[in-house]
Amino acid sequence: MAAYGRRLFFERSLSANGTLSCASCHKPEAAFQDGRAVAAGRGDGTRNTPSLLDVAARRWFGWGGTHDSLWAASLAPLLDPQEMATTAGRAAAWVRSDPVRSAQFRAAFGHPPPADDEEVAVYLAKALAAYQATLRSPRTAFDDFRDALGRGDHAAAARYPLAAQRGLKLFIGPARCSVCHAGPAFTNDEFADVGVPFFIAGGGADPGRHGGLLRLLGSRTNRLGPFNDAGAAADPGAVLTRHLKIEPRHFGEFRVPGLRQLVHTAPYMHNGSLATLEAVVRHYDRLDEERLHADGERILRRLDLRAEQAADLVAFLRTLSR
Repeated sequence: MAAYGRRLFFERSLSANGTLSCASCHKPEAAFQDGRAVAAGRGDGTRNTPSLLDVAARRWFGWGGTHDSLWAASLAPLLDPQEMATTAGRAAAWVRSDPVRSAQFRAAFGHPPPADDEEVAVYLAKALAAYQATLRSPRTAFDDFRDALGRGDHAAAARYPLAAQRGLKLFIGPARCSVCHAGPAFTNDEFADVGVPFFIAGGGADPGRHGGLLRLLGSRTNRLGPFNDAGAAADPGAVLTRHLKIEPRHFGEFRVPGLRQLVHTAPYMHNGSLATLEAVVRHYDRLDEERLHADGERILRRLDLRAEQAADLVAFLRTLSR
């Protein structure tokens, strides 16, 4: 199925105008994103294109967590009129009308395309998800350092730059970055207001997680819906979706991104407003704590780093990429 999904990922004829594919915005040579501040494929021009590396390990998908599965997140851009702009009927006809495409579908799933158009479109999305689940970020200098420490190889560990070592101590210590950027992928898979403005040029605001939850809970393609292969009762992920609650604090919260390969995924933040890693560190260094909303929970603090500390933190962040 992953091989079929890979073919679909680069297939332009699936889009309404025959010019866009998933790879148009998620470019393999650019860590599976596009290097733009905001996605060119979206008519609203408000959100940055996330990398797809390590996406199989995520719990929620999209800056606002609009989807609770990788396949649902893959279906959305196919059908979104601001992106690939196809329809379930057109996608189903695309498969059924061509003997080669029908044969490829049968080879991937073990049966011909079903009669229901929406079901066909979901199958395509699940194949796309299977391919994306194979996308892994490569090993980095940090991984070599971590493993050297684990096996007590001090000579190998000493090859890790001293500036990066100092930056790592800041990251997990006084700067407290690891509170949110935790684990192997450097994300807690949650959402937060980090002080980045969510107002949109021309008026309005991006509701972030609040809007994402509204769409997720109202969707037929969430884990509670009819297309969950495992069934909502047997799927542990469905339990998380079932117990989601929409609260006012979610307005303006956005997904905490993973940090692997971040050298290759600039610009940063949900709106692509920070062009460099130095700018990101500067944002947290000068954070306006008064504009954050956290229901009394104070996680973020203005860092007030010395210049050399900021440079060390950037040096560490760079070692999370290859």
